[in-house]
Amino acid sequence: MQPNSDTAALTAAAADNRGFILFITIVATLGGFLFGYDSGVINGTVDGLQQAFNSESAGTGFNVASMLLGCAFGAFFAGRLADISGRRTLLQVAAVFFVVSAWGSGVADSSVEFVFYRILGGLAVGAASVMAPAYISEVAPARYRGMLTTVQQIAIIFGLFIAFISNYLLAKFAGASTAVLWLDFAAWRWMFWMELLPATLFLLMLLFIPESPRFLVLKGKTALAKTVLSRLYGDVAATRKLTEIQQSLEGNHQPQLRDLVDKQSGKLRRIVWVGIGLATFQQLVGINVVFYYGAVLWQAVGFSESDALLINVISGGLSIAACVITLLVIDKIGRKPLLQWGSVGMAITLALMVLAFANADQDANGRLLLGDWGIVALIGANAYVFFFNMSWGPVMWVMLGEMFPNQIRGSGLAVSGLAQWSSNFLITMTFPLLLSGIGLAGAYGLYTLGALCSVFFVAKMVHETKGTELEDMQG
Repeated sequence: MQPNSDTAALTAAAADNRGFILFITIVATLGGFLFGYDSGVINGTVDGLQQAFNSESAGTGFNVASMLLGCAFGAFFAGRLADISGRRTLLQVAAVFFVVSAWGSGVADSSVEFVFYRILGGLAVGAASVMAPAYISEVAPARYRGMLTTVQQIAIIFGLFIAFISNYLLAKFAGASTAVLWLDFAAWRWMFWMELLPATLFLLMLLFIPESPRFLVLKGKTALAKTVLSRLYGDVAATRKLTEIQQSLEGNHQPQLRDLVDKQSGKLRRIVWVGIGLATFQQLVGINVVFYYGAVLWQAVGFSESDALLINVISGGLSIAACVITLLVIDKIGRKPLLQWGSVGMAITLALMVLAFANADQDANGRLLLGDWGIVALIGANAYVFFFNMSWGPVMWVMLGEMFPNQIRGSGLAVSGLAQWSSNFLITMTFPLLLSGIGLAGAYGLYTLGALCSVFFVAKMVHETKGTELEDMQG
């Protein structure tokens, strides 16, 4: 009976370890939820911002895109600061910024004040966007890593989804996003304040998760790292994993940005270019135009504000379904096939949207009249969102969190995060100008070109990382 008892004890210990890994993954992905919520909440507030601050296309574009400046800096410096003070510490700082930004964005009385708080929120989003997947990758076993990191993208989309639902309900209850709701404040201000609840919860829950064991080894805190690894993998596996981490870092110095440069050639390592490419192409397909300007887009083609916000909710639901599919298959079929099929799918569905917008008529107010092309545009847009969230949405973050060797993970994430959010800012800032300049068909034509180029980038530059231990990643 003794062997059976030992087996039962090992099984129970393994189950306990998996439960702990799942718990800290959920806590970390609250940062992803806030990333999504903070990105999506702006979608329903554009009319309110224009009315409150008397802004035109360029001004509105900057009000919406200002957060992304903070995101770029937050992602860049978070990667570096995390190598100094730790992954969990950076997530805690981000949580505080989320709270302050949510409150301040709602009380702002001028564009300058609003932009300040949105940039502060952007710092939090940027930090969470690179630190949450990196943290999850560093605590998750290789065989579950893709699945658990994909939970981060589900959290992002769920945050967007909840923001869309909140915006829709608040605007419907008040009568419009610009109408007064509670305590003599307009509904669009309450849309920002709703974020205070999950932001506060995130801050509190971060007190109950450990620091990344790989960071602890990097800082020479071997005993503490062993304790964390034991809770994650069990005592026997922890000893082996600790040795592997130490060997992967043996002889290396403290991480620095210059580690990204190949000493032999004096050029950026190939893996860094892959990270920059993945981060940039994720934005060049134009996905955040849907996230940030979805309500504006559908109103531009004839839908009411209420119907436009409802379409956002439907898109959010499809996005969650797509991410769940990815979660179930990413560790079976791998990362690269998902990226390839996602690029092809997005190119086709974006082309359908271009076709619909190009064949639309205009009314006296300049709004597009899609007529029979309306169903093509709706199906194309939602299929596009589905393909993105089944591929580039989650897989890009999975790969960035896992593909860099231990020595350059923080620096690699810093540079890739900067590229991702800078591209995001460029796409978001230019959309109102493109809309008034070359129209929806022209704008989406550019995004279609981005999707086509991403097909060739993945085929030539991206290598599979499925099932590879972090200590075995090559730079």
